[in-house]
Amino acid sequence: MNKYATILAGGGGTRFWPLSRQEIPKQLLNISGNDIMLNDTIERFKGIIPQENTVIVTNRTQAVLLESIMHSSVQKSNILIEPVARNTSASILFAAFSIQQMSEGDSLMVVLPSDHYITDEPQFRLTLDEACTVAMESNAIVTIGIKPTFPSTGYGYIAYDQEPIAVKPVAVYDVAEFVEKPDFKKAQGYLASGNYLWNSGIFIWKTSVIIDNFKRYLPRLYNTMLPISEALGTDQEQETINRIYPLLQNISIDYGILERSDEVVVLSGQFGWNDIGSWDALGAIFPPDDEGNIIKANHVGIDTRNSIIYGNGRLITTIGVDGFIIADTGDALMICPKDKAQSVKDIVDLLKDKGMLEYV
Repeated sequence: MNKYATILAGGGGTRFWPLSRQEIPKQLLNISGNDIMLNDTIERFKGIIPQENTVIVTNRTQAVLLESIMHSSVQKSNILIEPVARNTSASILFAAFSIQQMSEGDSLMVVLPSDHYITDEPQFRLTLDEACTVAMESNAIVTIGIKPTFPSTGYGYIAYDQEPIAVKPVAVYDVAEFVEKPDFKKAQGYLASGNYLWNSGIFIWKTSVIIDNFKRYLPRLYNTMLPISEALGTDQEQETINRIYPLLQNISIDYGILERSDEVVVLSGQFGWNDIGSWDALGAIFPPDDEGNIIKANHVGIDTRNSIIYGNGRLITTIGVDGFIIADTGDALMICPKDKAQSVKDIVDLLKDKGMLEYV
């Protein structure tokens, strides 16, 4: 069975503002020092999925830049451009229909976010290969959960049954429920219980399986998308996409299918996974100094501890700062406590409300 990777790369990365902007979001930035995050993602599944079978879903604003800097193995025809954002369910169904048209039949589809950081790539490839085998040998929706190492309030969780339903090629568990980001007390309880995993956002399924689930659980989205499916590869493709896409239901794959389907199973992964979703996650990439600081700036400080300081060359000086994020990009300066890192997206919303779109 042909394997295809679908990378969701249309997000704005609003929790990484002001570094991440709508036209240059974090997945198109080199944050790790290796390559842009999108290319790191493509390189990561080498040997498991043919890199030429990479499908990228993005938006019109980012498409031109993406085409100029993405991995050389990806064909331009494999970039699916959404004219408007309609959440992950629409992106995934668009990709599933496109993969079916490319492969002229059923294929294995691996869905990957574009902005994750993984330290143990050999172990990641092993786990992904095992998950692909489970999906190919069943009609299950397979996800990879991450064994939690601390009570995170920034990640969603997956509750799973204690007894595995299969042990070869790897232990596989029925998913009991998906849980939204908890408060700290609940996160501590999840960690102590031993049957919760972080939701990595990595999914593996046959295209036929996920399309059947759309028919069952999101029939309105499926039926509205059908004209796009029928127009793929024809002269009417672009006109149909532009006309139909704004009409699509706006709902995430988690709410739309994963929380409703009884066919979802999970594998536990341990490969140094981190969702670099906000400034406070930089500690996963860069070890703090002796004062607990992560400094990527021209910086001089006195009594500065446990802070993240990012600059673009201009001198940043600090006195008596403890537990703050300071990010300077030249046209914008953002300062906030580290424990408010998840709220940076609210500043982006406020800028939009005030019409200050040049900063967004």
